[in-house]
This record gives sequence, C-alpha cells and structure tokens, in this order.
Amino acid sequence: MDTNKKELGAELAYAALDEVPHPKADAKEIVGLVKNGGRIKGYQLSDGSTVSKEEGVAMAKAGEIQGVGVAHRKDSEYLKSLPDGTEDNNLGNLPSISG
Repeated sequence: MDTNKKELGAELAYAALDEVPHPKADAKEIVGLVKNGGRIKGYQLSDGSTVSKEEGVAMAKAGEIQGVGVAHRKDSEYLKSLPDGTEDNNLGNLPSISG
C-alpha cells in the first residue's frame, strides 16, 4: 500500500474516535478480549486482570490503558485500537476468552 493511502487510513481511523487518551507511563495493554456469545464484554489486560467494557473505557480515559481510543455506537462507548501500521495488535486480532 502506498504511503499516502496508509496516512489517509490512519487519519480516518483517528477521525472515528471520540477521544484519544494520553496513557500514563505504567499504562497496561489489552492482550485479549472477553467475549460472551460472540460479543465483546470486556478486556484482558497485560497484568492478567480482566475488566468489563465499561471499566476498560474508564481506565483508558484515565490513561491506564495504552494503544486505544474511545469511540461510541448509539449510547455505548467502547475501545478501538489506535492505528500504528501493524494489524497484529488490533483488538479484533487479539485472542478471546469466554466471560
């Protein structure tokens, strides 16, 4: 893909976010998705803990989770990966656990 297309894709991805929080130095990463019936219910963090979708959004807004932005659909907020040119770490590509 040519550089201009990548840059445009990143700009569009950022435009779809309501908020891009600034992570703290000790911010955790999302390493897995907690799913129930195929729907994301929460997130597994790099310290091994799991949090609900709502808790994850609150943590991200407080700078406690890195690499994500906050978006919304109807009345529900959720996290989206920030574009970094790598698809391996996109939330949709992370392993899932039942929850």
